[in-house]
Amino acid sequence: MATLNDYDVRVVKTHGEFTRHSHPDTDELFLVLAGSLTIRLDDAEVTLGPGHLYVVPRGVHHQPISNDGAEVLLIEPSDTVNTGGHPRRAHGRPATGLSFARPGAG
Repeated sequence: MATLNDYDVRVVKTHGEFTRHSHPDTDELFLVLAGSLTIRLDDAEVTLGPGHLYVVPRGVHHQPISNDGAEVLLIEPSDTVNTGGHPRRAHGRPATGLSFARPGAG
């Protein structure tokens, strides 16, 4: 993880489903580095492969899903809180279902 101004820049490994959530005060950037990631929105699904980028607009409910796993770069304000409560962590905070870890870490 790195911090750029007031933003966290994270490269994470994903596998499974993350809880559906939204961020009322900020957009969230996803850039897929490897694998495939689907972002389920209320009225659509966005599927991303390596090199594909998507920005979820503030206030939009979304659910990242990666059945086969992916490595993803995330950029969001450092104080962004994600929902959940499961002991796994996402964005450095509790998560549900989707396992986020730095590449090469366990």
